[in-house]
Amino acid sequence: MFPELKGADAAAAERVAVLLDTPGRLGVAFSGGVDSSVLLALAVRALGAGRVVAVLGVSPGLPGDERSAAHLVAEGIGVRVVEVGTLEGDLPAYRANGPDRCFHCKDELFTRISAQVAAKHGITALAYGENADDVLRPDRPGGRAAALHGVRRPLADAGLDKAAVRRIAAALGLACADKPAAPCLASRIPHFTEVTPGRLGQVERAERALRGLGFTDCRVRHHGETARIEVPVGELPMLVGDLRERVLAAVREAGFSTVSVDLEGIKSGAFTLPLVGVRHG
Repeated sequence: MFPELKGADAAAAERVAVLLDTPGRLGVAFSGGVDSSVLLALAVRALGAGRVVAVLGVSPGLPGDERSAAHLVAEGIGVRVVEVGTLEGDLPAYRANGPDRCFHCKDELFTRISAQVAAKHGITALAYGENADDVLRPDRPGGRAAALHGVRRPLADAGLDKAAVRRIAAALGLACADKPAAPCLASRIPHFTEVTPGRLGQVERAERALRGLGFTDCRVRHHGETARIEVPVGELPMLVGDLRERVLAAVREAGFSTVSVDLEGIKSGAFTLPLVGVRHG
């Protein structure tokens, strides 16, 4: 079923195929990132494109560039994307932006899929792209929402960590195989600072401008009037060198008055991990 894959990756993909089996159509909560893209591609191989529905949640927390890219990735896999509007921004618990914000976002997504998409498209099971590394992270409460809604996590259950997911993505020729992680825009806002469309829009405009200047990855952390920029460590010289004035102008144009640089570079879970601690095991 997976001739491009070898050894442990092929065996893991076969385990995923077994876990994806459903008598009707499978819905895949799809973002265009490498995890959900690999899940979608494996599902198409196992079930056929006619029995797989890619469902993309659309809200102010999803950058427009990511939305467009998701459609292109799905097109390459051979599946049409079904969009569902999510309204997490109407939820006080989401706007309050505690460490459990991701739970409320995922809970809203899975609720909307069940209410608006499942019956219309004949979906009998839903899966999402949590991998085995994600399970070990204490800053990913979305997994609790998945469990509450009976959403499958076949990559994690098959033992696929992030490195294996990227190897499989490359072997399958997915355009997103080397794509950096792209967490939602709300992750740039410090916990207990309200998530608002205005703040999300500032972050999106600033990050789009930085990518347009040639940075391969970036985070613009929202500290009120101050933007704290994270880029890969190897690209820090670009940030503070010849591009400095253009970076300042672009980020100020997005609505910030002060621009700072984080010398540690890109950090995953920068706001959440200090609050929830690190799980060992």
